[in-house]
Amino acid sequence: MRKSKIATGSVLICIAFLALAFSAAEMHQEVEPVPTVKNIILMIGDGMGYNHVEAASLYRFGRPGGQVYTGFPVALSMSTYSVSGQGYDPQRAWSDFEYVKSGYTDSAAAATAMATGVKTTNWFIGIDPDKQPLKNVANASETAGKATGLVTSVPISHATPAGFSAHNENRYDFEGIASEMLNDSGLDVLMGAGHPDYDDDGVETVDPKEYRYVGGAELWLAIKGGKAGGDCDGDGEPDPWKLVETREDILSLREGAAPKRVLALARVHRTFQQRRGTPDGNAADDLPYQVPLNKGIPTLAEMTSAALNVLDEDPDGFFLMIEGGAIDWAAEHNESGRLVEEQIDFDRAVEAVIEWVEQNSNWDETILIVTADHEAGYLLGPDSDPEWKPLVDNGKDKLPGMEWHSTSHTNSLVPLYAKGRSAVLLEKYADETDPVRGRYVDNTEIAKVIFASIGKSEQQ
Repeated sequence: MRKSKIATGSVLICIAFLALAFSAAEMHQEVEPVPTVKNIILMIGDGMGYNHVEAASLYRFGRPGGQVYTGFPVALSMSTYSVSGQGYDPQRAWSDFEYVKSGYTDSAAAATAMATGVKTTNWFIGIDPDKQPLKNVANASETAGKATGLVTSVPISHATPAGFSAHNENRYDFEGIASEMLNDSGLDVLMGAGHPDYDDDGVETVDPKEYRYVGGAELWLAIKGGKAGGDCDGDGEPDPWKLVETREDILSLREGAAPKRVLALARVHRTFQQRRGTPDGNAADDLPYQVPLNKGIPTLAEMTSAALNVLDEDPDGFFLMIEGGAIDWAAEHNESGRLVEEQIDFDRAVEAVIEWVEQNSNWDETILIVTADHEAGYLLGPDSDPEWKPLVDNGKDKLPGMEWHSTSHTNSLVPLYAKGRSAVLLEKYADETDPVRGRYVDNTEIAKVIFASIGKSEQQ
């Protein structure tokens, strides 16, 4: 039977349509869809460079590469410079020993870059160089219906947590930043130090008290009275913070039903442990754990586990940033022993996250990124300058041979490790190469990967 012109035309149209479909499929294969995930966890070792990680591994395990995250499927480096800096020149970084000592970022600009995908000026929190407010990954997570949280081992209003929740041209306006975080943010969990009623040794103080880290005396009284906190879920009703202070109460949050909104302030002022027993302000001569740890203070791992249990109540998932904030403080003071302590505390928090993922989630629906905001202290092996010498392995539970070359930040590349289905996006951004560290991404690309993992375009 002869086919009609209409039938023949229909066949041709179908063939043409299929050809277009196959062509589109081929294009689709070339540009794979972005894998969105349920839970996004970003862990930032403030000031953590490659040798900080290695020093802790040598002490704890007696060998380099002992931390579980160093074996993650994605292992890259990351540039950290801000608008205030000079960019990063990989050739000069390894031909001129002094090069990385200038042009470095501060924690405010670095946090803003990782939170928003936009580089800004040092000291700026959540705003661009023109002082315009930026939307961050926590905001995007909330828009997507996810819970959000921030955990740190330093005051809750310090630069790194502030970069994910506040907008201010002065990172040291702690009172203003804390007020915005506590009254205006959509955060469900905020945990860290900065308690106005305790000193750096966890001893209760009478007077004078410093309320700046918690937004001032008036706001602190409102928090204690259960009357502080704006509308975090958009239902038009205030959502007051549930204040949790003791280690026992924080530990109790790790299992079972949890309050809707938690502010956990460890009963210590500036850091969980790093400033303990330092009336002269420095512990450079102390060996790791030589000075007894503050009692009654949770570890970063314990706070992390508590935060995870609160946030995973949300069926849409969550975004959580966890900062080992005092790695930087120990490094800037060139405190080798305290540096090892703080790095190990951070490493154990990473282990707590991995345990949570493998017991309560999976690597298809959760991404974990472990990185730093910048390197601090220019930590190297003995007898460095003008060459870069490795750390000396003195055995397990022995302080490695190390040498500090700065009391500030550097513009060095920092390590980046990631695991989870959308972690592959980081590999796609790693389009630059360092002669020593290999392929690297820029810190703004952390935000780009997180926005994509949420299913949002940048600054959407």
